[in-house]
Amino acid sequence: MADGIINVYKEQGFTSHDVVAKMRGILKQKKIGHTGTLDPMAEGVLPVCLGKATRLCDMLTDKTKTYEAVMLLGRETDTQDTTGTVLAEYPVLVDDSMAEEAVLSFLGHYDQIPPMYSALKVDGKKLYELARAGKEVERKARPVEILDIHVDRMELPRVTMTVTCSKGTYIRTLCYDIGRKLGCGGCMESLLRTQVSGFYLKDSLTLSRIQELRDEGTLENHILAVDKVFSEYPAFRMKPDFDKLVHNGNPFYRSQAEGDSRLPDGPVRVYDSKGQFIGVYGPDREKNLLKPQKVFLGGTT
Repeated sequence: MADGIINVYKEQGFTSHDVVAKMRGILKQKKIGHTGTLDPMAEGVLPVCLGKATRLCDMLTDKTKTYEAVMLLGRETDTQDTTGTVLAEYPVLVDDSMAEEAVLSFLGHYDQIPPMYSALKVDGKKLYELARAGKEVERKARPVEILDIHVDRMELPRVTMTVTCSKGTYIRTLCYDIGRKLGCGGCMESLLRTQVSGFYLKDSLTLSRIQELRDEGTLENHILAVDKVFSEYPAFRMKPDFDKLVHNGNPFYRSQAEGDSRLPDGPVRVYDSKGQFIGVYGPDREKNLLKPQKVFLGGTT
């Protein structure tokens, strides 16, 4: 069974669950998960976790993401993108500078109301299921952060922009909100995810390419070992007498690992004395030890 993360290029028309299903068929293993839903019309970077790395899914979902989006002004739809039913159309009476000013005004924190066509649940029901049944329910605004936003091309009524944002941000809704601010409405025409944390578009592989690499016997060269995701954290290696502690997922004192006895300032990668990756540990200053945050028990490949 393969363990690690593979950078998949999700193509238009596939859901994230479709990608996982196809990867299960390609690799002939069940333990596979994706790291955050991409709409069927969207394409781009979708890190997929294999084997023990599926324990990483929630951690990668929380990472910041970068998108290239085309916003179409003058139209509002029920899905907030051009695949939906048109609800209203308005004349676009703004100029380039007005449109750019509105786009840039969303830099920073803002409260975003999730779209009805989303996988969020209200009272146990997914919003898109309610929407398809013709029902609309009240949704609470959620705090999101636009870390960076800029206009790449202005061809009104279309605006191409690059957005780096926090988890939980809907680019469709951002387009809708910008359109509302301009008074002419707006929706998303296309979306390309170019980055998720340390995974970039240039390194992503289509499903057909992954299948080719599998047949060539070289796919493992494109699977990132679990510990590489945490390469920014310092590495700690256990003393041989204390391997059993971390093999069982237990906390340990700093003196039970190689190096000086000071506790680290933040998370660390922990390996046993033979170099096998165990997981990520963090300092507990009250008890003067390191305790597990995420254990993989040999999650390297």
